[in-house]
Amino acid sequence: MSTQGRHLDRLTAIDASFLTNESSVSHMHVGAILIFEGPPPKYVDLVEHVRGRLSQVPRFRQKLVVPPLEAGRPLWADDINFNLTYHIRHTALPEPGGEMQLKRLAGRVFSQQLDRSKPLWELWLAQGLERDRFAILTKTHHAMVDGISGVDIGTVLFDFEPVPEPAEVTDDWVPQPEPGTTELVARGISDVIAYPVRFAERAVEAVLHPETTARKAVEALEGVSEIVSAFADPAPDVPLNQPIGPHRRYVWARSELATFKRIKDSLGGTVNDVVLAVVTGSIRSWLHRRSIRTEGLELRALVPVSIRSEDERGNLGNRIALMRGPLPVYVEDPVRRLRTISDEMAGLKRSKQALGAEVISRFNDFAPPTLLAQASRINFSTRLST
Repeated sequence: MSTQGRHLDRLTAIDASFLTNESSVSHMHVGAILIFEGPPPKYVDLVEHVRGRLSQVPRFRQKLVVPPLEAGRPLWADDINFNLTYHIRHTALPEPGGEMQLKRLAGRVFSQQLDRSKPLWELWLAQGLERDRFAILTKTHHAMVDGISGVDIGTVLFDFEPVPEPAEVTDDWVPQPEPGTTELVARGISDVIAYPVRFAERAVEAVLHPETTARKAVEALEGVSEIVSAFADPAPDVPLNQPIGPHRRYVWARSELATFKRIKDSLGGTVNDVVLAVVTGSIRSWLHRRSIRTEGLELRALVPVSIRSEDERGNLGNRIALMRGPLPVYVEDPVRRLRTISDEMAGLKRSKQALGAEVISRFNDFAPPTLLAQASRINFSTRLST
């Protein structure tokens, strides 16, 4: 795991956009529910287990620091008052301790926003789950992790072996002092000064390599154009596209990854295509139960695509682009539905949408902070549309 998480790292534009887009009804944390067989660990043992591994995820001991007058994007600073027991919670499910009670607990936990004055994560140990089981709920702000880096964190906190070799626990972490107003203002000014320098460096590169730069510029413009046209269509008038409140309810369905792989191997496409086909079929049935006709109706869902390179694995933060994946609820036959999705997803991958999203993200890194809110809305405001 990378030691990325230096004191006073500034959030990237895409990370900051997850803060900008958060509201009282739109939560921007990533949640997971993990169910384990056997008796739960003691709370103190879990705390010490996590404490012994925090050095591998230093961001988990850092909080947001916002420059005065929002002169620049927020920074990550060591939390001098970090209290691990605040972030690791302990609770028990009420009788009868079934999965319904676990779902209700998850709904309550995930409906509450994270406190931005502290490191943006929580971990809940829930005991009392029926059939001699327990659960762990994790909750981390999207400004800290994307899906890939979230998996990397899981590999740090958990072991592959049921009885791992005992590891030496060393924790000599000493928090750096929180920056004062003068330092924050100075860093904001230095960032503003750096913008023209970065543009100048790009200009020099363009002069030295005009043909390569021209080709990249054309491809970037094509990609951005595809993004703009893709998001120009209005959302359909279905119950999914309605104002929402802050509260959430959670349900889940079980399946085996091996099943998705067998379908993929038999009918073609990818595992992700099969997942989209299953989701599409579920939404089609959901719409029909509400007497909504699906002939000619195609929904689109934002599908995150990792653009994280191999040498970036282990780094926190977000390295994703978003494509508007197809949900062809108009297709009745499940096999034809999968093939329709596979064909469209293959076309999207051949298109320049992912490149366009990355270009917008990179532009945001060079843009002044005042442009962040508008740029982030282009990337993330539409969740489901035609």
